[in-house]
Amino acid sequence: MTVKRILNLIFFLSLCAGSHAQDVPVYNNFEQISSKFTTSSDSIYVINFWATWCKPCVAELPYFEDLYQKFSDRPVKVILISLDDEKKVDRKLKPFLKKRSIQSEVFVLSDPKMNSWIGKVDDNWSGTIPATLIFNKSFYSFTEGEFEDYEALESTVLKFLKS
Repeated sequence: MTVKRILNLIFFLSLCAGSHAQDVPVYNNFEQISSKFTTSSDSIYVINFWATWCKPCVAELPYFEDLYQKFSDRPVKVILISLDDEKKVDRKLKPFLKKRSIQSEVFVLSDPKMNSWIGKVDDNWSGTIPATLIFNKSFYSFTEGEFEDYEALESTVLKFLKS
């Protein structure tokens, strides 16, 4: 095999590897993920509830990705919980994530009994998305609705880092 063919093969394989959408686990009930809402560590968890069909959610999604990138060397974990229909994960959600180069952890929560678990996330949450929970072992913040801009999200996280 010539060097040119080897380079072409490597290029082709790298394209194929990059063309796979990230793994997106689907959880069918809240209890399967409830452990993600508690911690005994100093790590800061930023959990955003969103969906591809929610315009304000999509508008603020880059803020979370920027946060993920900016704080990748710090104890900040960004988790994006999609409330999209599990039947649309392969057809809609994965292409959506790929197109936007989302690197944050993403999974789908398809528990249809939303009224039974939204109060477990926050007592005051009406169920409207986007909604964001930021916490560590000592502090807790909940925001219903979208962040005005990246700086508003970052300033909330910075308060946790300074404490």
